[in-house]
Amino acid sequence: MAAPTATTDVLHLSGDAQNLLFREARTANSFSEEPVTDEQIRAIYDLVKWAPTSMNQQPLRLTLLRSGEARRRLLPHLMEGNRSKTESAPLTVILAADTEFHEHLPRLFPHAPGAKDVFAADDFRHQNARLNATLQVAYFILGVRAAGLAAGPMTGFDNAGVDAEFFQEGTTKSLVVVNIGKPGENAWFERLPRLEYDEVVTEL
Repeated sequence: MAAPTATTDVLHLSGDAQNLLFREARTANSFSEEPVTDEQIRAIYDLVKWAPTSMNQQPLRLTLLRSGEARRRLLPHLMEGNRSKTESAPLTVILAADTEFHEHLPRLFPHAPGAKDVFAADDFRHQNARLNATLQVAYFILGVRAAGLAAGPMTGFDNAGVDAEFFQEGTTKSLVVVNIGKPGENAWFERLPRLEYDEVVTEL
C-alpha cells in the first residue's frame, strides 16, 4: 500500500514537512554506509529536548554505539531478526530512562522547590521515568526524521541483558534500541494500514 500524499491544509506545518515526519516516513530495516555525524545527533537532540515532559522531568538518556566493539556487546541481547539490521546501521542508539531524574529537578523545575521530594518513593519515580522517557523516545524518532534520516526502532531485545551490559549502575533502564541512517536497499516492508479517525475518537 503506497503512503498517502494528501496534506491537511488546516495544519500550520507545510505539506512537505507533514509528509517527511509522518505520511512518507517509514521504519528502516536496512541502511546505506553513509555515516551519521555527531553534529546530526546533537542537532536532533537540541530540537527534541524542547518537547514536553511532566514537570520537565526529561528522563531520557542516549547511549550511542558507533564502534564495532560496542555493537558486538549489544548483538547477543537482540532478537535474532534484529541483529543483521543493527550490524548494517551506521549508528545504533540505546534510548533509556534515568530513574534518578528527580536529582535534576531543582534546576529543571526551579519554581517548585519541593519537586524532588515528590518522587522520593521508588515505584512512583520509576513509573514516571518510564512514561516520560517513552514520550521522549517518540519525540526523538520524529527528530531523526526531521534530520532527513531513517529510524529503525526496536523493542525486540533482552532489557535486563542490555541494562547489565551497558548500565551497570542500575539506575538507567533501557526502553528502545534505534538504528539510524540513510535507508539502504529494500529498506521498507509493505506499508501497513492505520485505524481511521472514527475508530479511535469518541466525543462526549
